[in-house]
Amino acid sequence: MTPTASARAVRTATTNDVPGVARALGRAFQSDPFFRWFFPDEYLRKTQTTRACALMAGFGHVPSGYTTVVESREDSARGPVVRGAALWVPPDASSEGFAVMLRSLPHWIRLVGLSRLPEIARYTAELRASAPDEPHWYLSMLGTDPAARGTGVGAHLLCAGLARADADGVPVHLETMNSANLGYYERYGFRVVRAINNPRAPSAYCMVRPAAS
Repeated sequence: MTPTASARAVRTATTNDVPGVARALGRAFQSDPFFRWFFPDEYLRKTQTTRACALMAGFGHVPSGYTTVVESREDSARGPVVRGAALWVPPDASSEGFAVMLRSLPHWIRLVGLSRLPEIARYTAELRASAPDEPHWYLSMLGTDPAARGTGVGAHLLCAGLARADADGVPVHLETMNSANLGYYERYGFRVVRAINNPRAPSAYCMVRPAAS
């Protein structure tokens, strides 16, 4: 049966949703250029990507209350299934980031290896340098389980977050390493403000959607 996510509203994720969020995002991003670079072994990448999404969701985004999900009920015996998730960072969250990093660091070391941490840290620092100076919402990840693509899951999640940013009167910032995503985000008012071309890492496109006037 084709999943119909439109029957379920966007809601805030709870800690019980972390496995479902990780599974949906892991499936969505296992072929993404960033995760192909992050996890070079194609045989392990799906599992590793899911684990990485679990770390991001479970340590920071879900506990902070700014992860949203859309579910579908195509299998009543299993109950609701998370089909897409958006990981957001609010304008005033900068003070929380360091504490989250410290708590999750041992898990990241086990996942990617100690030797790769400096390389990854340099790359992510370069991405952060492109963020707007003014207060803004940051869309860390937005993904839909491939089984639910074409059902509006991503649009529901993105529009809900943009409405919240508009209510706050602030812009929205994101990065994508997949050039195929640029047209999608441009339809929602995002524009590329910087392109990062690193020969040893994925190219990245930093995009900003201005605050609503």
